[in-house]
Amino acid sequence: MLLIYNDPAVQKTQDEQDKIMAEVGEIMEELNANNELIGGDALADASQARTVRVVDGSVATTDGPFVEVKEQMAGYLMLEVSGLERAVEIASRWPDARTGAMEVREVLAPPSE
Repeated sequence: MLLIYNDPAVQKTQDEQDKIMAEVGEIMEELNANNELIGGDALADASQARTVRVVDGSVATTDGPFVEVKEQMAGYLMLEVSGLERAVEIASRWPDARTGAMEVREVLAPPSE
């Protein structure tokens, strides 16, 4: 899984946004052509998030993604690739890797019953 993080404070012109979307489109076409894309989606703006914590048995819900980082999770891609090296290669080409971060994590299969 590729977890996409971006910094909402980084402002982009419309031209920059168009170039980024063109890059994303090229990568998505490649992933589809190679049958490597399983799925993925963008996420709603972090201002719409709710953070849930259970403290001493009580549920506390607060507005927003109150984690201690400037980057916020913006979306994810589920891939089926040959290995970690290929996943890292794809993540390194994703535009958000230049201004935010990309996290590569293996999705574990559920335990057998």
